[in-house]
Amino acid sequence: MRSGERRKIFTVVLACVILIVTNHPYAAERLRMATTTSTENSGLLETIVPPFEKTFNLTVDVIAVGTGKAMKLGETGDVDVLLVHDPIDEEKFIARGYGVNRRAVMHNDFILVGPASDPAGCKGIKNIAEAFSRIAQTNASFVSRGDDSGTHRKEQEIWEKAGIIPRGRWYLEAGQGMGAVLQMAHDKMAYTLADRGTYVAYKSKIDSLSISEGDPLLYNPYGVIAVNPARHPQVKYIKAMTFIGWLTSPECQKLISNFKKEGEVLFYPDAIPVK
Repeated sequence: MRSGERRKIFTVVLACVILIVTNHPYAAERLRMATTTSTENSGLLETIVPPFEKTFNLTVDVIAVGTGKAMKLGETGDVDVLLVHDPIDEEKFIARGYGVNRRAVMHNDFILVGPASDPAGCKGIKNIAEAFSRIAQTNASFVSRGDDSGTHRKEQEIWEKAGIIPRGRWYLEAGQGMGAVLQMAHDKMAYTLADRGTYVAYKSKIDSLSISEGDPLLYNPYGVIAVNPARHPQVKYIKAMTFIGWLTSPECQKLISNFKKEGEVLFYPDAIPVK
């Protein structure tokens, strides 16, 4: 047999093997999830996704972006499920027919982070709109996510409540994820709004301190939503619902409850009370 013929036979056999493996009933299938950078930067996904993949033989392809971009991916049917944190826009997303079966998963809060020198004098001010007003009045440097994320939208809500349109050299729009923005705020000795999960995960790497927290406006709930199969028939709806079932199960809710960094709880489960 000539070498060229052997190569052809080998190629055909290899193609058959790949076809068999990829269509084998036990081969892992894939689920596409768009989520916020906070769930990835905090390290939470490394705790809650692998047990799901092992139990259900499903590989989760994570796309970590701002909530706005995550919802755009859901609108176009480029993902199967969303894990995001913007309840108002989540309701609009569902009302427009892009998503179904939203479930509450967990919550934490936002905090105003800034340099130890606290040039705007915001330390200890619980009213977050007042703290933002002081930053603007003193032209103290502020780094905004500027990426249409849930955190960016919350920041805009606070500026609006304070009656301020932030502009000027003191206000920097990064267009980056939470981890990168925290590092930038550290480098520029600036303030920023951060979700607690990412801040706690990063605070050993930066000098920035928690400046203002505790205002009810800073509440930060996370929800999971399946992309609507009636809108996008190609999405893996059953697998998305399997994932939603996992996130809201007692087992996963306990993993969320027990997830800590620096001895601090980062997220609190909302689907099922965990004792």
